[in-house]
Amino acid sequence: MTHPAGPGDDDSGPCDDPEAVAREIADAIESLTNLWSLAAQGATVRLSLHQLRALRVLQTAPDVNLTALAERLDIGLPTASRLCDRLEAAGLLERTPHPHNRREVRLALTAQGRRVLADVAARRSQALAAALAAMEPEDRMLLRRGMRSFLAGYDLAQRNGSGPEPPPA
Repeated sequence: MTHPAGPGDDDSGPCDDPEAVAREIADAIESLTNLWSLAAQGATVRLSLHQLRALRVLQTAPDVNLTALAERLDIGLPTASRLCDRLEAAGLLERTPHPHNRREVRLALTAQGRRVLADVAARRSQALAAALAAMEPEDRMLLRRGMRSFLAGYDLAQRNGSGPEPPPA
């Protein structure tokens, strides 16, 4: 793995080649993904990435049904059903009948599911804050500014139709 501007490196050369920058950012994202995953594993309830994604979907789109959850996670209905079975058995998800359609079941987080998501978010924030604290203040400021610029560029590319489709929530 390469590290952008690691020890002995400087930013004086031409570093604006999008492909070269993309490779460096990909390496940084890999490190961030590892940090993210390890922080989540320290939570009070250990969840797979699929389970965690399902809980996040339910947090952002309460009362979705199984079909909508499967679509958002880009998985098949049987897989989504088994995933919900496990989450329900762990007390993180509840299924309730739709008030106007007896054939439809709504999915919602339980209070325990919300607590687990809050715990994971707090652990991830702490791990990220520890990494940021090890940086020089000026570098943190530059990273923040760069991330804002990246997000603005990403949004513009999406509006212009030149970027990839965003993944499901």
